[in-house]
This record gives sequence, structure tokens and C-alpha cells, in this order.
Amino acid sequence: MSQIEITVNGVRAAVECPEDWTLAEVLRETFDRIDVNVACGHGVCGSCTVIVDGKPVRSCLELGQRAAGRSVTTVSGLVDLDLETAQVLRTCFVEENAFQCGFCTPGMVVTAFCGLLREKRRLAPAEAREMVNGNLCRCTGYTAIARAIARASDALDAGGARDRMTKAMEEEQ
Repeated sequence: MSQIEITVNGVRAAVECPEDWTLAEVLRETFDRIDVNVACGHGVCGSCTVIVDGKPVRSCLELGQRAAGRSVTTVSGLVDLDLETAQVLRTCFVEENAFQCGFCTPGMVVTAFCGLLREKRRLAPAEAREMVNGNLCRCTGYTAIARAIARASDALDAGGARDRMTKAMEEEQ
């Protein structure tokens, strides 16, 4: 066991954890972050994606010890980075029925959030689908997910939220 200091969704804490735990295990077992889903455990499915210092990371592949001194944001912490953007993504996912079982949804939303920040432009559904190509969903077939992300991209551009989101993510780093 060793102690690490880590900020999760804006809350800084010192926690003890085994040295061989992944970041996903630290988040789930120590911080009770059940919004970090682990399916494959090999970094293939993307359901465990979180933001570490402003970048998307597969938490099942990252050792928890490597997160010491860093800032980690899970899907539920996106509202603290940019409430409007998180709400737009959530609304678009719901209105487009972009989930069925919901297991992959946190990783999809985190990946989309980071991708929308990076792209800074309106996306066609095919481009939105490419954005989450490293995230697996066994239920939806991706069409609704791609539509939801493209729709969120349109809404963010129309509302000026993209510039605010960029600033928030830069401040987080």
C-alpha cells in the first residue's frame, strides 16, 4: 500500500491504495466513482475513459500511482468543467436515444466532450462517429451516438459554449 494525493472531480484527497491498482480501481474502490465503468480491462472498449489533466485516458490501463498529483475528471465531473457543455451533451444523448443499456455511455460522453473541445467546429455525423471510434457499444449501432454528438457540436457552436469549454479545460491543466 502507498499513499497518493489526487484530485477527483475537483476534490483533492490523499488516499491509500495498492501499488498495482489501476486508476479505474482507485476511482471505483477508493472514491466510490461508479460512473467509471470497466468492461474489457484491456483498454479496448473505452467504457472507463476519464480525463486526466485535460486529456482522455483509459483508466483501466493507467496505474493509479501515476495519477498522483494530477487532476482526474469522470463523466459526472464534466459539469464542473463546463455545465452548459455537459448539459448539451446529456440532452443530445437523451433526445437522440443514444444509449440502450448505458454501460458505454460515460466513456462515450467523456470522449465526445474532449473531442468537441479539440475539433472546435461543427461535425457531420460521420465525423462524430469517427471521434468515438475507440469506444465500443454493443447495443446501439452508433448511429444515434453519432447524431447526438453532431447535434451537440451544432448546439455548442450556436450558443458560444465551445469557447467557454476550451477556456475551462485550459484552466484545468
